[in-house]
Amino acid sequence: HWRDIIHSRKSFSHNMSGRGRGRGGRGGRGGDYYKNKYGGRGRGGGRGGRGGYNRSDSSTGSNTGGDDANKSSGGGGTNGSQSFDPNSPRLGGDNGGAHSELVELLRRLDGKQYPGYHDIESSTKGWVNDMEGYSLYIARTQSDPYAKPTRCRVIVKSETAKFPPVSYQNKVRSVALGDYLNRMFHECCKDMGADVGAGEGGQGGGGWNGPKGGDIEITKPTQNVIEQTAVRILSNGDVCAQFTVNLPARGRSIQGHRAVQIFDQTLPQIVQKALLYPSLDSASVTRHVLNVEDQEWVRSSLEIRGLVAFVPDGAVLPRKTGADDQPMDDKKDDDSGDNSTPKLVRFHSPDTLRVSFDLPNMGKTLAGIGIRKGITLIVGGGFHGKSTLLSALQVGMYNKIPGDGREFCVCTPNTVKIRAEDGRNVSKVNISPFINNLPFGQGSDSFTTADASGSTSQATNIMEALEMGAKTLLIDEDTCATNFMIRDDKMMQLVHKDKEPITPFLYKVKTLAKQGISVILVVGSCGDFFDVGDTTILMDCYSCHDVSARAKQIAKSKAANGGALAASKANFGNVTPRCPVGASFKPGGKVSVRSKSVVAYGDVELDLSGLEQLVSKEQTNAISLALQRLSALAPGSKMTIFQVLTQLNGLLDHDGLEALANGQFDGTLARPRTFEIAGAINRLRSSGSFVQLVD
Repeated sequence: HWRDIIHSRKSFSHNMSGRGRGRGGRGGRGGDYYKNKYGGRGRGGGRGGRGGYNRSDSSTGSNTGGDDANKSSGGGGTNGSQSFDPNSPRLGGDNGGAHSELVELLRRLDGKQYPGYHDIESSTKGWVNDMEGYSLYIARTQSDPYAKPTRCRVIVKSETAKFPPVSYQNKVRSVALGDYLNRMFHECCKDMGADVGAGEGGQGGGGWNGPKGGDIEITKPTQNVIEQTAVRILSNGDVCAQFTVNLPARGRSIQGHRAVQIFDQTLPQIVQKALLYPSLDSASVTRHVLNVEDQEWVRSSLEIRGLVAFVPDGAVLPRKTGADDQPMDDKKDDDSGDNSTPKLVRFHSPDTLRVSFDLPNMGKTLAGIGIRKGITLIVGGGFHGKSTLLSALQVGMYNKIPGDGREFCVCTPNTVKIRAEDGRNVSKVNISPFINNLPFGQGSDSFTTADASGSTSQATNIMEALEMGAKTLLIDEDTCATNFMIRDDKMMQLVHKDKEPITPFLYKVKTLAKQGISVILVVGSCGDFFDVGDTTILMDCYSCHDVSARAKQIAKSKAANGGALAASKANFGNVTPRCPVGASFKPGGKVSVRSKSVVAYGDVELDLSGLEQLVSKEQTNAISLALQRLSALAPGSKMTIFQVLTQLNGLLDHDGLEALANGQFDGTLARPRTFEIAGAINRLRSSGSFVQLVD
């Protein structure tokens, strides 16, 4: 069970961490170096290292030093009986007290060696600032000025923050309010220049002996409103913000007075401006929270209305650039004659497909196109907005910030984007509904390869999505394998079907729809799909038109294969459940997330570029942590990937993303869907990662 898996992981990290007192060696702080040199015993009696006595109280720093500290693993060296895990978090110390004591401590540390910053660590006690109404917690401090910055947490008491309980009364509102405060915190850091350290942004300094660090950073928000760990509203109304501070130094020496300026002046100002309700625009807060809740309400209403997606009239679907997710600027007519920037066309639904929703919070009626269950085709000329519409639907499972332009562009939560993905890893997937009779007797009911072709990768992506419970598939022919999608009459005359292993998607889409799987498909080159389409939408210069009747008329007069497609009653085939093998997911080294789409998983590079519905690196951070937890699955487990991730989803619903956090005060996580977690699991190149569950 996920609770046991995560608990065992955290118990291991407690055994590997701790902080003795006294004045001796540093034990296992540096990892392998001191372990190899001193056999995991530290360098003598005294201060105690930070590497991990195998003691139950090590995580709290309750060992007070003296002779006892000497006798326990030499002051904190790594216990030689346990292997070093580079991905296991090492907890910090637990000093704490009044804010004035922190200030005095930092002044005393001025000019001392950088490791002296460990004295300000406070894992649970906190540095209490009664005047400002918050407590500051500091995790394990960075080992040197060039290391990853130090994680910090601020908890502002509800009586200080003063947010109305109605603003966080349910999960959706709580997530929306946390998202708003994250944006305010990030904006304050930028406006105050607090996110720029010494030697950056033209401030001078830097270099080995020069000043460095001092910047405060929090996760940069996206256009989407997603559950995250940067700023959260706790159940009692307290506000929890998690960020990093790059502790200031000159060379390898502590700049204590500059640290005082950060913790005694800059941080209190940010808390005051960004996290307290009286300091914020109350109307803006209310609008943000209620707008997000109304978006969620529309999404939850799709199923009962027989819809899979909705796009409101007036929506701004085009983005500013391919690398900028903000809305395209509305170009105003001028006399300059500059036509290099296309004119923005706002979305408008055709009368025949228009539906409306009465929004419960905003008190207005919202009209737009309702995309019904079944097979919907999006057609039109090149550059006329087909893919732009699909791209908006592709992220329609996430709520948007007010002003994004795609607010209320929603789709059902179990919608998955499908594409071809040459070269991806495949493990034990039954792709026989699409591909069989492979040359040389190779089977396709348990297909495995480290280098999938376009057609086998697309077949795999569909079958894996169905295995995880997808109910709507989004497909753009631009990113598909042509031989997987269609096969025309002339080719069938030349190459007999007995010699072609691929059953094209064109011949399977109708049977999918009959089993309750809807498809929204962008097509621009093959009219054979008219034979199977229920609704056809034409995009013409970004204007939307319902051409369903005309498409059906064309299909009737020129039916492909004599109308065999529309008349087909063939079964789709079977989706074979698979069970992940826990041992295959143990990383062979350090795990690090390089970008939204690349994870260094030990000595394997995990490519997630095919998961187009990932919208932030923070989601990938959470996925990498979930992957590592899989290694604790019991040998011979018969839990399918669907069951494993359904259980994880329930845990995250109950305990939040903190259940996954690697170490303390991790503000860099955002909630991924189970589809994307499964996508990462499926793409990890590890032999024997799955077994099929066979009756």
